[in-house]
Amino acid sequence: MELTIVIVNYNVKYYVEQCLLSVERALSGICAEVFVVDNKSTDGSVEYLKQRFPWVYYIQNNYNAGFSKANNQALRQARGRYLMLLNPDTVIGEHVLRECIDFLDSHPDAGGLGVRMLRQDGSFAPESRRGVPTPWTSFCKMSGLCSLFPRSRIFGRYYMQFLPSDRPVPIEIISGACMFMRKSVTDKCGLLDETFFMYGEDIDLSYRIMESGYKNYYIPATIMHYKGESTQKSSFRYVNAFYQSMLIFFNKHFGRYNYPLIFIVTIAIYAKAAVTFLSQQMKRHSSKRHSSMQYIRQKKFLLVGKGRNLVEMEALMEENSLYHTVSKKVPAKDEPTADYVVFDTDAYSFEDILEWFRHNDKMRPRPLIATYISMSRTIMTGNVVIR
Repeated sequence: MELTIVIVNYNVKYYVEQCLLSVERALSGICAEVFVVDNKSTDGSVEYLKQRFPWVYYIQNNYNAGFSKANNQALRQARGRYLMLLNPDTVIGEHVLRECIDFLDSHPDAGGLGVRMLRQDGSFAPESRRGVPTPWTSFCKMSGLCSLFPRSRIFGRYYMQFLPSDRPVPIEIISGACMFMRKSVTDKCGLLDETFFMYGEDIDLSYRIMESGYKNYYIPATIMHYKGESTQKSSFRYVNAFYQSMLIFFNKHFGRYNYPLIFIVTIAIYAKAAVTFLSQQMKRHSSKRHSSMQYIRQKKFLLVGKGRNLVEMEALMEENSLYHTVSKKVPAKDEPTADYVVFDTDAYSFEDILEWFRHNDKMRPRPLIATYISMSRTIMTGNVVIR
């Protein structure tokens, strides 16, 4: 078997549905197995998904085991030569899996592999390539030096923006949102460290892969990551978990030396966590948006599709009182003035959809990615699921 894919779900069944639909298309011609590990969702996720994807293996936990432990439950059963961790709020192009497998086949020194991730506006996600968060690298990130000098090999190593994004390059840290690994390597260096409940486990595993004598690579195969649809980023739990994971990593790998710098970074982490949490709370309380649907009703949608699906998309818009226009052909990239462009996934491949949105324009606002999934009659955005 070539590949084992693991997706961890917690109350995001519609995003998992879209993710699995893109995975199903990308698996054409590949011998693979797919696991969905459910961390005690309360939205009927497993029953819902089993009806639509009976070929998937499901693991149901009776408690929220966290990201690391849930992934490991499936990884211990994996039969594939290669392993893939995939977030539920991702969409992959039809050729991504084959490109990754072919690259690993031709690069025996590669222990892990990451891909080009897009944000929901089609821009490049900087976390697609990262450097090891050593005390110095973390200090540059926390102090803002990384933002001031993003392409510097000294100050900007956290996001490694000095590397090209359009060709394969060695990197250090692979994002757990889409992480390929050679199974023989994880047999040697171990699986995810379950000390990390949420966040940081991908950094730790990437680091251990390199410590085992292998390289981590980035290739420009494209996926889209809504980035954290299943987490409440304004909650104290999120902020605490994110920064606590950084402390766990420091103490595990760098706590043996550089005590003064470790102390400074620790103080910076707690300070950054406090500032981030307070800032998010202020934004949350000052916001005039009372719900995601109220926010979405202020936006304009351009529907791109064909036949009956386009009629259904229009009906869905009208049922939810959403402003929209219709196009029966793919518009030019600079043509639409809509806030969201909704593509019918039956009429267009995920790869073509992602390529249409992909851009490097940092100056002007771009429409956000949205898709129509006919099997559940839903429109997927990064803000809300429209049904």
